[in-house]
Amino acid sequence: MRKTLIVVDDESCLPADAGEHWLTFQAYLEDYPRAGEPPTRLINLCDTAQYLSRGYYCSLLAEARQHAALPSVETINDLRQREDEPGPLLLPAGKDTRQVSEAPAETALVFFGQCSDAAWQGVARQAFRRYPAPILILQRENSGAVRIGRGSFANLENEERGQCLVALERFTSRVWRAPPADKRLRWEMAILTDPGESSPPSDAGALRRFIAAAAAVGIRAETISHDQADPISRYDALFIRETTAIDHASYRLSRRAEREGLVVMDDPRSILRCCNKIFLHDAFSYQGVPALPTLVVGAATESELDRIEAALGYPVVLKLPEGSFSRGVFRIHDRPELRQRLGELLEETTLVLAQAYCFTAFDWRIGMLAGRPIYACRYHMARNHWQIYHHGRRRDSSGGFDTLPTFEAPPKVLQAATRAAAVVGDGLYGVDLKERDGQVYVIEVNDNPSIERGVEDRYLGDELYALIMAEFARRLELRGRG
Repeated sequence: MRKTLIVVDDESCLPADAGEHWLTFQAYLEDYPRAGEPPTRLINLCDTAQYLSRGYYCSLLAEARQHAALPSVETINDLRQREDEPGPLLLPAGKDTRQVSEAPAETALVFFGQCSDAAWQGVARQAFRRYPAPILILQRENSGAVRIGRGSFANLENEERGQCLVALERFTSRVWRAPPADKRLRWEMAILTDPGESSPPSDAGALRRFIAAAAAVGIRAETISHDQADPISRYDALFIRETTAIDHASYRLSRRAEREGLVVMDDPRSILRCCNKIFLHDAFSYQGVPALPTLVVGAATESELDRIEAALGYPVVLKLPEGSFSRGVFRIHDRPELRQRLGELLEETTLVLAQAYCFTAFDWRIGMLAGRPIYACRYHMARNHWQIYHHGRRRDSSGGFDTLPTFEAPPKVLQAATRAAAVVGDGLYGVDLKERDGQVYVIEVNDNPSIERGVEDRYLGDELYALIMAEFARRLELRGRG
């Protein structure tokens, strides 16, 4: 588990009651790293305004010593570049800055994401989320937009220093809290969930079992939401258990966590590849993964309709490049319907997939972890429907399932799933396949597959959760965290 250090420019910046976790930059330079020290988090209160300043070197040395620094060197550089650019705006004028426009003060100090002026608090939280730094200065522009800049502990007035120390205490007690009494827990994991999601990848029962399995391999895991994820560097690992998308906070958090050195599932590359069916189709074709005949379509012209009909016939399936749980997938029966639906979809996206229709009573889902199959399910089609999920006008429904040991799945299915997962990476995936007339076709690879209590774990039980957490522990060991 981690300890926390707080570094300031020199002795004049040390509070009167500073404990042993407070030190000057010179002391940090000379006294660290120490043999046998536990994993360390560092709060850098030094002035970072100048390139190659003490503050810059403090975070740079922290990264070299594998100490998780706030702010990171990346954040320091981002803030400096933005200050040098014309019009470095945090947020343009709009609904997010409306409350700020009514505030009496034109500037605000932000300490660890907190601002004493309630009118600025919403923007302060966003500023800290985007640029996690101990002290930020926000300034309202005449246009109503907000400019962001760095602040320095050394330059604060006495009253401001007091406010900063109060915010620091709140931050460290809430976020970078002391390690629990259980010394067996070497690492900390955030399991990202969305409490408001109607169909999350894991239900409450599965999440409890993930947490228990993590503890068994030395990981203290807890569920968090996006508003609890700042800074993510306080953790050693991130496990995403909410539905992902590219233009979504889950992808941005995955990228940020990977930059901070965390072990991440889903990693951003996997999200990027799995969330776009155009990529998967092209990669499957190039690498010889068995898949249904598919065309990439960029126009609803008569010649394109001719091409689709000649290659795929009817019915044909149209798919948006990004979609999940059978959304954005349409079965087309004739040319007028094809013309209309394709035109509608191309108003939303540049390219659409047209795919041969292949009805089966069920789809295979093979769970893959680090290149190995770990579970096998058959998801049956929804009643009186051609897909697993039926999104009706009044309510959604889905078909039943069978969970099998992987050795009972057909070898062709396991081989195709393994090849498809390798196209994406070595994370945790769910590969969807169809099997018909002795042939196997990969439909897609999901980067955060459903793992629910009593469904995917029906055969392995708690061992399924243990396998996944053991892989996290293996990667943490290899990365040298803890």
